[in-house]
Amino acid sequence: MGLLQIVHFETNDADAALVAAELKKSAIDCELVPVRGLSEKVHRRRAAARRARSSPSSEFTPGMTSLRSHHRSSLALGWEAARANLAPALLIQALMLALLAGYYFIPAVAGLLNDLAAYKVRHGFTFVVVAAVAAGALVPELFLILFFQHGRPTRLNLRNLLFTVPIWAFDGSLVDILYRSQAAWLGNVVTLPVVLGKICIDQFGYNPFFAAPFGVITYEWKNTGFSLESLVRGFTWDHYRDKVVPTLLATWSVWIPLMAMIYSLPLALQFPLFSLALTFWVLLLTYMTNSFALGHTQMAQPTEIVSPAAVHTIP
Repeated sequence: MGLLQIVHFETNDADAALVAAELKKSAIDCELVPVRGLSEKVHRRRAAARRARSSPSSEFTPGMTSLRSHHRSSLALGWEAARANLAPALLIQALMLALLAGYYFIPAVAGLLNDLAAYKVRHGFTFVVVAAVAAGALVPELFLILFFQHGRPTRLNLRNLLFTVPIWAFDGSLVDILYRSQAAWLGNVVTLPVVLGKICIDQFGYNPFFAAPFGVITYEWKNTGFSLESLVRGFTWDHYRDKVVPTLLATWSVWIPLMAMIYSLPLALQFPLFSLALTFWVLLLTYMTNSFALGHTQMAQPTEIVSPAAVHTIP
């Protein structure tokens, strides 16, 4: 078994040490590798890539071959993420399909969902903020504390919430505005052209041009110690290709079917059901990511892992 390397920023020494201690409890040998900033981390990765290209088993042709390799790598990474998330995605899609069918065919389910819709209408913006913060920040952090920290909260959890609570409050507000705007533009009716139009605006307009880049850039900015260098790089094409494109591919495989179901419900139910789906999705990915980090023991070569604060899932 190869040695597991925990490459981390010097500002996250305490977090990295916590991860290393948990891994060693599971009999996983690891080495802490601190770096001073994003440029040093990029330099390490480039050096590793040069070593890989210089090995007899690899070939490298500069120019267009390099560009095609980057393109293939981004697509491959997105495809791998979509495949890895297939089981939880199918589970959540099945649950949402059951709720959709229940709304239209089971009066008791329809009554409960209509009560939820009326509650959302009565409380408006307050409901949106509370539901988004609970789904994207509070519930996953509590899940992390209960199941992966043995019920012992740390200052790291508080730091995470100080970042994630305002981010998800802002993100949830934008999603609700998007849903209401689409209802005004295309109509608050459930027909095939209207549902398809809303999916296209959501997943091929709002998502690639704002939601996915915003999520990736903000979380990377946090995980690099709010580095200006990381923030600037986030607005380059290379970053979009290498980080955002794989995120989009994984997101589309999960959320296009989910959005078809959500947009097949009345406007007042769309955000509550989105929040419910988001809650299940974040919980499943939090469990999968942390279980993998603590239980992965088959390493063919030194591998990087990040501190728990770096775990990020984008809807």
